[in-house]
Amino acid sequence: MPSSNVDDFRRVLADAKSIIVLSGAGLSVSSGIATFRGNGGMWRKYDSASVATLTAWGESQSRVWQFFHYRREEILTKSPNEGHRTLARLAMARIRKAVAPQSTYVHITQNIDGLCGTALSQLEAESPDEKADGAIIEMHGNIFDVACCAHDCAYTARVYDSPICPALAGTELVVAEGDLEPIVTRADLPHCPQCTQLLRPDVTLFGERPKRIHEVLALADNADLCIVVGTSAVVQPASKIGGKVQARGGKVAVFNTEMSNHAEEADFVFLGPWVYQSIRWAATCHAER
Repeated sequence: MPSSNVDDFRRVLADAKSIIVLSGAGLSVSSGIATFRGNGGMWRKYDSASVATLTAWGESQSRVWQFFHYRREEILTKSPNEGHRTLARLAMARIRKAVAPQSTYVHITQNIDGLCGTALSQLEAESPDEKADGAIIEMHGNIFDVACCAHDCAYTARVYDSPICPALAGTELVVAEGDLEPIVTRADLPHCPQCTQLLRPDVTLFGERPKRIHEVLALADNADLCIVVGTSAVVQPASKIGGKVQARGGKVAVFNTEMSNHAEEADFVFLGPWVYQSIRWAATCHAER
């Protein structure tokens, strides 16, 4: 049975040498970003998760680009919440080492919204004399990144243009199930400025290998504390990370709104609305500063 004792968790945190965080869509819900699953999972007449697949890309690049354009436009209006900011503070050496003196820190996020990185950049800007020594790995990519589809072209870029191309402008407003889908031809979709071939969102679609996956699994093999935040961790290989940490004697602490897949196997579970859990977590981080 997992523990919910904060003092016991703080003792584990204090002794940790290698901390990894695994975060998911629940972290960004308080920022107003819908998830692929649950009540926010439908787009037009489609299950969102079914659009973000290799199969869907093969069937209609236009529809997939319209979906990710819709998500881009949504995310451009959002800001990091207290959960993002709390995890960003852990990436700052002075703050983290006050409660975990010998620790390193890597935040592995499944989210593609980029808000984890934004929160850390904002924190560094607020404290120009301090730099983060922790890292963020976006294992499913970043929604503002694009990559050329041509096998012999290595072009990638981070593009915040709104819209990313003129033909997609306004298509983000067509979201209801009965709405007629806009026609956007392949020729009018984003294309590579180097070789003129089609660009794609540089995110991990369902059916693709996550980015930096060997690094992620190596981190899990060497971590002695894994903090799981806002994710059910049902998608492989993220679902393996906690087990890999425990296999070498490490601890797993889950922060979520409800019991999720594998949560009963964790060493600590803290449940409740994320905003309250983040405040409680922040108090834990700052209690010994």
